[in-house]
Amino acid sequence: MYPGYYAADAPNHPAAINAATNEVLTYGQLDARSNQLAHFFHEKGLRRNDHVAIFMENNLRFFEVAWAALRSGLYITTINRYLTAEEAAYIVDDSGAKALVSSYAMSAAASELGSLIPGCPNLLMTDGLIEGWGSYEEQLDQFPESSLAEQWQGGSMLYSSGTTGRPKGILRPLPEIKVTDIEPTAPGIGSVYGFDRDTVYLSPAPLYHAAPFGFTTGVQRLGGTVVVMPRFDPLDALRCIEEFEISHSQWVPTMFVRMLKLSDEERSRYRLNAHRVAVHAAAPCPVDVKRRMIEWWGPILEEYYAGTEGNGSTAISSEEWLEHPGSVGRSRSGVLHVCNDDGDELPPGEAGVIYFEQPEMTFSYHNAPEKTREAQHPKHLNWSALGDVGYLDEEGYLFLTDRKSFMIISGGVNIYPQEIENALIMHPNVMDVAVFGVPNDDFGEEVKAVIQLAEDVKSDESTAEDLIDYSRKHLANYMVPRSIDFIEEMPRLPTGKLYKRLLRDAYWGKRDSRIV
Repeated sequence: MYPGYYAADAPNHPAAINAATNEVLTYGQLDARSNQLAHFFHEKGLRRNDHVAIFMENNLRFFEVAWAALRSGLYITTINRYLTAEEAAYIVDDSGAKALVSSYAMSAAASELGSLIPGCPNLLMTDGLIEGWGSYEEQLDQFPESSLAEQWQGGSMLYSSGTTGRPKGILRPLPEIKVTDIEPTAPGIGSVYGFDRDTVYLSPAPLYHAAPFGFTTGVQRLGGTVVVMPRFDPLDALRCIEEFEISHSQWVPTMFVRMLKLSDEERSRYRLNAHRVAVHAAAPCPVDVKRRMIEWWGPILEEYYAGTEGNGSTAISSEEWLEHPGSVGRSRSGVLHVCNDDGDELPPGEAGVIYFEQPEMTFSYHNAPEKTREAQHPKHLNWSALGDVGYLDEEGYLFLTDRKSFMIISGGVNIYPQEIENALIMHPNVMDVAVFGVPNDDFGEEVKAVIQLAEDVKSDESTAEDLIDYSRKHLANYMVPRSIDFIEEMPRLPTGKLYKRLLRDAYWGKRDSRIV
């Protein structure tokens, strides 16, 4: 559904809450403000299939902008708030956005950005104002709170994280339906995870990312309440679960690691009684990490594997995972195929490129037909891949190995860093880790580990030797890092995505690119 459906009979019900300030956005307010902004877009000439963009921190105005687009037949592009002005400008230009909404908290980047996007004529800023931008609040006040005459269902065109190169816009056709025609009990995340009007959903990640964007607006389609953390903190996340009586939540594995590294006293400080479902995805979760989370929270973890491309997905419950540790589940959408580099299908147990088969392609990369073709199977154009490597077991459960682009080839042996990272992250002195290949004259590449140490641990030769000895006890010899370097903070986004390319390129002499 859409906010107007719930505003009609429960206008004061919270659609979203800021966990830091306790600011509440009700369904009545969300409906009214998204209508006003929809009228603004329409008055400025935006029509169905046009694009708008948002460049904002975790701010409740985010939902007003999102729903203005989603109820106007527009595409919305959410821009990574940590990008530079130049990087954000590339996305605005590439998307063809005719309007951009930002906030005063983003004014440092926004002040540069405005002059870089002459093709985007409508710039609005909330919570304050800088030169070159119009006032979000003043513009909304000029338009009615009633809905547009026609409310076509809009959608998103989100950009890849760019961990291996320039971000790509992921374009999917808009549905031929109006928001008023969507049933409130329509199948989707509601039926999968039990979301409904009583749901209180915790979102600890940035809203610009595909999963938080999709899940938060999905909860609001069903009339539930979204609790937004401005930024993730492990102890504060536990506080939120107790204080707001969180029923559902979503996480990435790095968040689990940080929560598990809290002291026993800290982890037992808050009651988590209302917490029924904890969804996680975005990266393979180390087996020991997930097992410890299930022991702590109970069998409430629900994992899925999917991409912004929407080409397919898998899912697995805690109970299933305990029988198939390390799996990301069986297919929920699309037929799974694992193939070698020639496109030949591989038997169970053999790792290769993961493809999802659909009746037809579900997406294209905006302005990049060559990238779209690269994602397709060489022989079956309705099979598409996200660049991940893995294998299926005899029962059809999928196991992720790593990204194909991160594979290390050392002396002709294929080495996938994920297994090495999973082992090292369990060491008590390790806060975060990245493993990749660096040049080796004899073998082509060798295994390098870059580690962010836990607080108060010395980054010296003795610590490095200890970690290498630990690796020898837990990994095959060819996987053991040849050397370890230390870093103060890993280049990882709050979404859990690691900019591994930035680390790797420094060792290969590639220092000219700022695009991540």
